[in-house]
Amino acid sequence: MSDRRAFGLWTLTFLVIANMVGAGVFTTSGYTLASVGSPGWVVIAWLVGGLIALMGALSYGQLSRVMPESGGEYLFLSQALHPAAGFVGGWISLLAGFTGAIAYAAITLEKYVMHSVDLPFFNGAVAIVTVGICGLLHGLGTRLGAGLQNVVVLLKLALLGLFLFLAASSDIDWQGAPLAIDQQPEGWDFALAFGNSLIWIAFCYLGFNAAVYVASEAKNAGDVPRSLLLGTVIVVVLYVLLNSVFVYAPLPGAIANQAEVAAIAAEAIGGKSLSQLVSATIVIALFTSVMSMIMAAPRVYAKMADDGFLHHSFRAQESAPQTAIALQSVLAIGMILFYSHLKDLLDYLGLTLSLCAALTVACALLPAVRQGPLLRLASLPPVLYLLGTLVSALLMAINKPWALLPVAITFGLGGAVFLAIRGRAQPVIEQPFES
Repeated sequence: MSDRRAFGLWTLTFLVIANMVGAGVFTTSGYTLASVGSPGWVVIAWLVGGLIALMGALSYGQLSRVMPESGGEYLFLSQALHPAAGFVGGWISLLAGFTGAIAYAAITLEKYVMHSVDLPFFNGAVAIVTVGICGLLHGLGTRLGAGLQNVVVLLKLALLGLFLFLAASSDIDWQGAPLAIDQQPEGWDFALAFGNSLIWIAFCYLGFNAAVYVASEAKNAGDVPRSLLLGTVIVVVLYVLLNSVFVYAPLPGAIANQAEVAAIAAEAIGGKSLSQLVSATIVIALFTSVMSMIMAAPRVYAKMADDGFLHHSFRAQESAPQTAIALQSVLAIGMILFYSHLKDLLDYLGLTLSLCAALTVACALLPAVRQGPLLRLASLPPVLYLLGTLVSALLMAINKPWALLPVAITFGLGGAVFLAIRGRAQPVIEQPFES
């Protein structure tokens, strides 16, 4: 019996949650606090980033209603804009959206494990084993991988909820306070810092689109947009609460420029024992993040294979796209083996993926997609997402112009590869479709 239609509303919602709750949320606020200078502004940045993500989820939901197939940005850009744009979107998913994010999460997981347990393994071993296990579980079958993911995501949410409960019920003197006056940017410098922080936070929220990658395997097409919205709302609430604890529980400035913000906050609330519990929770969270990305990513490659841009062996058959799962696992392991500094990837991943998502969301405003006049309520989410993302990206580019170079190289290489192989591919859609 085929299990190609294996994903219901809650599985899709858990996929969104697992893709969003990854390494970034447990590290970003330390850098953001150092950048904007005040815990209050950190929380505001997470709220603004969450609102932008909600607009993105609604926009992707609109696209999924018109194009209810797997493939994500590759599918939407190919059908609504041009096959070249779709290929570049798939290329970015391959290099940044999944390979980089999977490696980032797996390496962070390893650091938390090695922080608690002294294992005689070489650097990268735990991360590689994590990717291998997740790839194997999803390669064995869609129902098995999805079922395990649902259980682990529920456990992760329960543990994070326990941490929030302990924080709320503790009698500590909440220490959060602005940094020293000379560490607080003002005026234009603050605008640049806030925009840069929004790009970092956008990276933490970008999993809001996860369900569109497996849309062809949803039991009900309408569950895809519902899961995007439901999963994003849950994560926005969770992120704002978690980061409020992260920046207000420790002593002033204790987490500024520190990566292990969750552990620092937990120790301030409940000592070493709570810090160890939180570390275990983060390991579980990162495991589900790796697992869910390895579930979602191969569906993009399977769609690209359907259109002739990848070998036919990457197509999905009766069950999971096993060749594509193997490819994604190997690429992530390769990045783990050859990475330099993960912090250097944060600007690149956030900016690259935000611009790719903005290009995709812009498709919802095209005449062939929008099923109505431009000036209508349904156009508001795409417009707000584009404004929020592009303004943040512009501020970051002004603040760090060198960050644009690797982004431009990534987009340019994707276009060059498309030109090199387009004669051998036969995309399903050569021109924008007619609604």
